[in-house]
Amino acid sequence: MRILDVPAFLRRLGVTEAEPPGVAALGRLHRAFVERVPYEAVEIQLGRLTPLDPLVSADRIVRLRRGGYCFHLNGALAELLRALGYRVALHPGGVQGHPDSPAGVGHGHLALTVRDLPDSDEVWLVDAGMGDGPHSPLPLREGVHRQGPFTFRLRRSEVTDGWRFDHDPRGGFHGMDFSTATARMADFADKHLELSTSPESGFVRTFGVLRVDGGGRDVLRALTLSRISGTTTSTVLEREADWSAALADVFGLTFPAHERKILWAKAVAQHEAHVSPTVNPSS
Repeated sequence: MRILDVPAFLRRLGVTEAEPPGVAALGRLHRAFVERVPYEAVEIQLGRLTPLDPLVSADRIVRLRRGGYCFHLNGALAELLRALGYRVALHPGGVQGHPDSPAGVGHGHLALTVRDLPDSDEVWLVDAGMGDGPHSPLPLREGVHRQGPFTFRLRRSEVTDGWRFDHDPRGGFHGMDFSTATARMADFADKHLELSTSPESGFVRTFGVLRVDGGGRDVLRALTLSRISGTTTSTVLEREADWSAALADVFGLTFPAHERKILWAKAVAQHEAHVSPTVNPSS
């Protein structure tokens, strides 16, 4: 029977030792996770389908020092929290990318809640899988939450029986809805396959890596590295050496030479397609 290597996972997060469950301890774990484990879909860019098994995701995070997207990140985080004594639930959710795109819940996002903490009567939204989502857990009640330079809002969802997370206007997406119904990892398998293989998937179309800290967020999309905090600064990394250095220094990601070559070529092509889109001669 496989089990989670909790000490190794905590070391990966820079946490010296396990703490008893509590609000402060949960916050420290969440912040350590989102600061050190990047949101990325590199395996999709390399044409590889990743398993949804949380223990496999945890192994990739710990041993290979990689990340993942919501199914991997929140799946692994849920395993860690359970092993530390937290009561965790998985919930089906859906991300609304733009204000004019439909909101809904269709297993496109995995959200987590934690309840029954010894020092809190509240339920907590714990989500390390939104890319540029909260830096710390949010108490699941209606209201506005300020974290660093960003303002979030939690309210009752208009499209499901659960909750709505409204992102800061500078966020990478508009909002996220999730149901109070609980889910299993297997429930996300079909959507995971679609997100990993469909030509319409953003993970397939664009190389992207994100990381959150207390002062803002770092984003690398194709060749453009951005830092969003009180202000936004962006730089186009036109040299492979600079691009690879940013992946290592900002996001903690390194790759073998043959994979780096594939990823760099894709990022260059995606950047060129973005800045010089094909013009339809008949238009």
